[in-house]
Amino acid sequence: MNLIVAADQNWAIGNKNELLVSIPMDKKFFREMTTGKVVVMGRKTLESFPNGLPLPNRINIVMTRNRDYQVKGAIFVHSMRELMEELKKYDSEDVYVIGGGKVYEQLLPYCDVAHVTKIEHSYAADTYFPNLDASGEWRITADSDEQTYFDLEYYFLRYERIKKAADPEGQKREEPVKK
Repeated sequence: MNLIVAADQNWAIGNKNELLVSIPMDKKFFREMTTGKVVVMGRKTLESFPNGLPLPNRINIVMTRNRDYQVKGAIFVHSMRELMEELKKYDSEDVYVIGGGKVYEQLLPYCDVAHVTKIEHSYAADTYFPNLDASGEWRITADSDEQTYFDLEYYFLRYERIKKAADPEGQKREEPVKK
C-alpha cells in the first residue's frame, strides 16, 4: 500500500481540518498519482473536499465510526477489519492512503511506499505525520530537484520501508521492501 502526504519541515500536515498550504504542483502530483486508483481517507478528510464529495475518477474508501454517515460515490467502512476486507478487492499497489492524521497513523504499518511533498517551512498546525526520517524504518529512494512556489521551497520525496535481509555472509543489511 502507498500513502501520499504534504508535510512541513516539522512533519505538520494540517490545521483545523485544512491543508497547511495549497501548492498547485503538489495538487497536480496528487492527481497524477491517485487518478484511477483507490484512495483511503477518514470522514474529516472527505468533508474537507469541495462540497464534501468524493474525488472524481478514483475509488473513494472512507473510514468512519458513524454507521449512518453516507455520501454518494464513496464506500464506507467502520473498522480496520472492514477496511482490510474491502482492500482485498484491489491491487495493494493501487491503494493510496490520503489522510487525515488518525488514518495515516492507523495505516502507516501497512504501507511500503510513502510519497511525501516536503515543504521547507514551519506552519502553525494541529495535525502531524510521523517523522519518517527519524523512524529508522524508512529510506528515501527518490527525490526531486528543489521546487519553488513563490518564496516557498519544497521537494517530492519517495520513501520505501526498509526490511532486514541477510546477505551472503549472514550479516543483516537494510534494503527497501519489494512487493
